[in-house]
Amino acid sequence: MSENAPTFNLDEICWIIGKARELDAQENVIEPDYGSNAIDDGFAQILEAYADDATFEELKSILDDLNWDQQCEIVALAWVGRETYSADEWSDALSMAREKHNDHTAIYLLSMTMLSDYLEEGLSAFGYSCRI
Repeated sequence: MSENAPTFNLDEICWIIGKARELDAQENVIEPDYGSNAIDDGFAQILEAYADDATFEELKSILDDLNWDQQCEIVALAWVGRETYSADEWSDALSMAREKHNDHTAIYLLSMTMLSDYLEEGLSAFGYSCRI
């Protein structure tokens, strides 16, 4: 796998973006307000906020089913999209995603309130688009 450019499946990323947009569009999701440490409670809040949500569960399942390399690439792509890294820093973003990878990658991604935008911007940084 090249360290200088993403090797993701564009159709798969676009599908993920579409599902993430569906989650973003939901207005009836009320995230619980916990009084304790937000960092510690972040994953629990996301899971509780989307309990019994079919779109959330479908997207989480797809993200969980991605292999290790694919999960690292989608995290790195989101980081490029939110401008934590530039497209020229892809190898750094990918290295950091590999270093930080854990069993909670799907929840980490789904906790990004602008995940669909970040992924779309990440694609754009590499000259890709989901639009026809």
